[in-house]
Amino acid sequence: MNRRIFVGGAFTGMSITAASGAPPKVKAGDIPTTTFGKTGIQVSVLAQGGARMDLLPDVPAAAAHVRKVYDLGINYFDCSRLYWDGRSEEAYGLGLQGVRRNVFLTTKTVKRTAKEAMEELETSFRLMKTDYVDLWQAHAVQNKDDIEKLLAPGGAIEAFEAARKAGKCRFIGFTGHFDPEAHAALMKAYDKWDTVMMPIHAADHAYLSFEKTALPEAIERGLGTQAIKVFGKAFLLRSLSPTECLRYVLSQPGVHVAVCGAGTQGQMEDNIRAVRNFRKMTPEEISDVRKRAIVGSGVYTGPTLEYWKKRI
Repeated sequence: MNRRIFVGGAFTGMSITAASGAPPKVKAGDIPTTTFGKTGIQVSVLAQGGARMDLLPDVPAAAAHVRKVYDLGINYFDCSRLYWDGRSEEAYGLGLQGVRRNVFLTTKTVKRTAKEAMEELETSFRLMKTDYVDLWQAHAVQNKDDIEKLLAPGGAIEAFEAARKAGKCRFIGFTGHFDPEAHAALMKAYDKWDTVMMPIHAADHAYLSFEKTALPEAIERGLGTQAIKVFGKAFLLRSLSPTECLRYVLSQPGVHVAVCGAGTQGQMEDNIRAVRNFRKMTPEEISDVRKRAIVGSGVYTGPTLEYWKKRI
């Protein structure tokens, strides 16, 4: 399901002053920033997600989108070797030429051995036209087997540690959306992570909740936490506004950045409008949004809505 473009009245509590009905204009200073956990780095609370670069027709168009998003004030750019068969990294390399040092640039690998992971990092450098990333992440950790492979002798964790020591990455982290217990287990098994990425959204609490299980572990360790699936792969937009989705996520304790897979400049402008006068939700607002997220999504909750999570 593709997210539609939301403008103007889709943003609750926001007045439209233009006589034409056009949404308020967005400028670079509109995006709040935050300290990204124990990294100490100041980042925009919104990140451009690299997974949705494939919505653009080709790499030059995607690179132009990346630069427009940068010009809007986004300084956090999320990517992975997997995305768009490497073309997302290529688009970042082209789109961020000349401004690389101004952004927080990330990539990820699904490789579980040190040798393969380091080979992928070098490929990422070539495509993104850089000699380091700010954050390198072990991608899509799903279960105990993944954890054991990652942390075993010769496992990818050795590449992560070596890359950080050599200055090829400033920070290391891991990601996943399958099982919150696996997230919690990996944080307990290895205490040198700087960041973590997990799905956080208004319906998460109802089924295999990362918010209840994994997020408290991240908070205890001071990890920089990135939220994904903010709009529930667009299903939540049937019952909630984009503003409500983003406010909910950024109101959760320990969440620093909402990764948004904006495939158009208009979508990112909408996201910026939603957060530029950000205020945290009250407990009453959170309760209301959670209820509406479940009953109004148009699909059954749990494994049907959150099809990316494991089945129980």
